[in-house]
This record gives sequence, structure tokens and C-alpha cells, in this order.
Amino acid sequence: MNIAILHYSVPPVVGGVEAVIAHHARLMSADGHSVRLIAARGEPLGSQIPLTIIPLADSRNARVAEVKEQLDRGEATKDFESLRDELAGQILTAVTDVEILIAHNVCSLNKNLALTAALHQLQVAGKLPRLIIWHHDLAWTTPRYRSELYEGYPWDLLKTAWPEATQVTISEMRREELSNLMSLDPSRIHVIPNGVDLAAFLKLEDQTFGWIKKLDLLQATPLLLLPVRITPRKNIEFAMQILEVLREGFPSAQMIVTGPLGPHNPANRKYFEKLDSLREKLGLNRSVHFLAELTEEFIPDPVISDFYKLADALLFPSFEEGFGIPILEAGFAGIPVFCSDIPPLKKLGGDFGHYFSLEEKPEVVAGRMAGYFSSDKTFGLRTFVRGQFTWERIYAGRIKLLLKR
Repeated sequence: MNIAILHYSVPPVVGGVEAVIAHHARLMSADGHSVRLIAARGEPLGSQIPLTIIPLADSRNARVAEVKEQLDRGEATKDFESLRDELAGQILTAVTDVEILIAHNVCSLNKNLALTAALHQLQVAGKLPRLIIWHHDLAWTTPRYRSELYEGYPWDLLKTAWPEATQVTISEMRREELSNLMSLDPSRIHVIPNGVDLAAFLKLEDQTFGWIKKLDLLQATPLLLLPVRITPRKNIEFAMQILEVLREGFPSAQMIVTGPLGPHNPANRKYFEKLDSLREKLGLNRSVHFLAELTEEFIPDPVISDFYKLADALLFPSFEEGFGIPILEAGFAGIPVFCSDIPPLKKLGGDFGHYFSLEEKPEVVAGRMAGYFSSDKTFGLRTFVRGQFTWERIYAGRIKLLLKR
């Protein structure tokens, strides 16, 4: 599908709307769409996402600024009409083979009302492709703009439901405002929130992010990390038994075991086979992930570090440790530690760890962990955002459906 995205400017111009446009464009392009940008300032987003420059679309263009001064005094002059008609012709040329035109904020704000009016003129005449109007801000509901707005044309275009246009807001609050402003049924307004680029924000390695998507780890609630080699002294089976019980209250809980088989004892292969059988028996095939099953190669330290960034807790039930580096790494990562109460780990974690006796039943340990996760608001917000507000999730669950519609 050929999609064009219109705004006053696009990256590398810095702005919230510009950043959103960049994410949208890249996600649509990655999904197989042909995407282009239309703006007055900015640059193409690589060879696959070109930019059509329309200088008069700029809110800072000299002619646009002159017309805005007139409009701010309540004067819709011949200069405005001339600018509108010129812009209409340029937009029409830019969208010749476009199937969907997405206009961000240019139908919501009075930064360039000639551009707004040009779009409206083309829409009413049936000359635009399917039009999606994306409202980030609304001039008519924002006090700082009220002195610049007047009843009548063209200011009323910012509070009128355009025929056949799809309306999108970025929040429920904006939907309510738009519904009241345009006397629209709220059900006719789509809410598509902004998101976070998880990989960029956490500076994740490509290998890490590939595994996150493959294993669907963003839906884990919580995600437990066991960064150990696969050897009997690490007591991995106890961690699996804890996870099984924890999933009764947290059915989306998952666990990552990052290490390979221990290199010095052939019996470790049999230990892994035992763990694999236990995983099957406990119904955890989709919940316990051994990275050793995904690669036989050495996993770089930055990838292991990435899993600390993503994990919600360290689960470390070793029978025996000489030191316990994962305790320190969890401290740097800012995640809670649930570990066996053996001396080296208690010495490192001090009063800051959550300890359990190796004689305790998995139900008891899982109960304490469930209590922690149920009451910790940082964990709640973290998993809520991770599950709902990554750009990949927003695109797959909302934007992709909107484009199909």
C-alpha cells in the first residue's frame, strides 16, 4: 500500500510529533508498505522512506507567517486564499499515487491554516486518497491559542468533522475533547497512543531484541532471570518449580536461563535432559527459555546485560557459590534479588535481598515472590508499559488494523 505522512516538518527536526512520525514510517515500511513523507523541512528516513519537500507547508515560511499575522487579527485575506490554492495544487501533485494520506496535527492546529484549508478543499472535492487525521493537539481546546481563533472560515475547519476522514487521537482525554468539539460519537474516533522504542531506549543488542521477539518476552509478567551455566549446583529445577507455582497467580510469568551447559563435566548433558523433561512435566515449555537451545555460540556480555535490563527479578537458587556475581549485577540493574540463603549470597546481598531456605517448598517461595510482585508499583508500571506501549505492540495491535480498515 502507498502511504504518505504529512506534517510541517519531519526528523531530524526535533519535536514530539516528528519523533512519532519517524516511528510510524519505519514500522509501516518494515511491514511492506511504500511510505513517503511530505513536509517543508527534514530529511528522508533512509532510501526506503523518501521525502517530498513542500516549502509552503512550513509553519515558519515567510509567506505563511505573514498570512498567519493577518489570520491572528481575524482577517482571511486574498493572500490567504492564494496561499491555500497554491498549496492545494502542490499537495495534489505529491499524493498522485497515494492510497492513504495521514495528516499529523495540520488539521488540528492553526500553525498554517492555509495548509489546513488546502487539505479540506481537496477532501471536499473528493481529490484526496483515504485521509486519516491524527490529532496530537487541539487548538480550540488549548487556552494559549484562543486569542488567535475566530468563529467562521477557516478557523472552524479545526473544529469540524471533515467528510469521510478517519479521526485519530493519541489519548482518551483527546478523544473526549475532540468528541465534544466536533459533536462526534466517541466510537468514531480511534485512540492510538504514542509509544517507546524499547530497543533504542534500553540500547539493546540486535541479538537480544531478536530473541525477545522470538520468545515473546514482552508479555512476560514477571520475567525472571537465572544467569547461570546449566550445572546441578545451580539448582535450576527448584527455580522451575517455583515458576510453576508463581504462574498460578501470574499466568504470564516466564524465566530466562542464559548460560550454556557446564563445560567440564559430561554429566551436565544428562542434567539438561532432566531439566527438559521437568519443563515438559510442569507445562513450562513456553515459559522456561534456555538460551543454550537458541545458540551454541558464546553469548556476549552486552547481551547478558540486556536481559538484566529487561528482567523483573533475579532468581538465584544455587546450592553452592563461591561469590555470586549476579547479585552485584542485579544491584546495578536495579532489580530485586530472590536467592538461596547460603553464606556467600547473604554476605553480598545483605539486608537488600529476598532469601529463602533450600529446605522450603516451592509454594512458600513462590508465595513470597507473588506478594512482592502484587504490591510493588514499580513492577506494575514496568510490565504495563512493556506489554502495552512498545511501538511494535502499538503498530501490530492498532495502527496495522487502522490501515487495513
